Amino acid sequence: MTISNQKTAVSKNIFIIIGFLFYCLINTSCSNRSQPAPVSELYQGKTFRDFERQAYSAKTYPVKAGDTLYSIAWYSGNDYRDLARINKISSPYQIQPGQILTLVELPKSIPLKSNNATGQTSKIIINQSVDPSKKQAYGKSVQKTNKDPIGSATGQFPDRVKRWHWPSNKTVSRGFSAKEQGNKGLDFSGILGLPILAAADGKVVYTGDALRGFGRLVIIKHSDAYLTAYAHNDNMLVKEQQWVTAGQKIATMGRSGTDKVKLHFEVRYKGKSVNPLRYLPKR
Repeated sequence: MTISNQKTAVSKNIFIIIGFLFYCLINTSCSNRSQPAPVSELYQGKTFRDFERQAYSAKTYPVKAGDTLYSIAWYSGNDYRDLARINKISSPYQIQPGQILTLVELPKSIPLKSNNATGQTSKIIINQSVDPSKKQAYGKSVQKTNKDPIGSATGQFPDRVKRWHWPSNKTVSRGFSAKEQGNKGLDFSGILGLPILAAADGKVVYTGDALRGFGRLVIIKHSDAYLTAYAHNDNMLVKEQQWVTAGQKIATMGRSGTDKVKLHFEVRYKGKSVNPLRYLPKR
């Protein structure tokens, strides 16, 4: 055998040995694995699931990374317009981590003229009662007009919801769960474009897609204590500050902010998620 043939034979043997070792390594690794390789989920900012407990009741809030004015208003039971006004934040409502937001109205100072010879003025603090659930919840109390389907002579939202209406005629595909990582509302599976209905008389206090995890979202205020949310819409058929009636078409079902067509529906009592089945009529 020539030297050239000997080198070729050695090369082939080395290649065979390496291939055999590689096969053994893979076979051993696969045989020892009882479960699929783990998949890590990257954190991409706060979603509504980060605020499931809905227990924030302090008068101030330190902004954290991922917060938006809309998300803070949502889980603290406030109207984002009120927070913007109180904290002197103009559109597009940008906030920064570490910023301290005031969540309630502060007592007003009224300058009064002094009777002393110097002519200096002094200030007197007027104590005002603050009730976030009534004055700061999504949407302010407004005066009733002929166009308003609900309201009272005092210009307040009604004390109680007159009647509840199912937001969709489709069946519930996922129910409410009070667990920490549970579903904080009802999910309805359906077809793109199906109508979404207002669950009760009320006033639209938010339409948009600024709350991560909700897609295109509609929020309606029904009383001083109750809000409903309708998420993942395709088309939104109402505008902010518009009054609606129970059963009125407010949007169409879509897949915005999610991977399949559905409606995610929530009822909130004083900012806290509650089981919608406690309020919706039996079918």
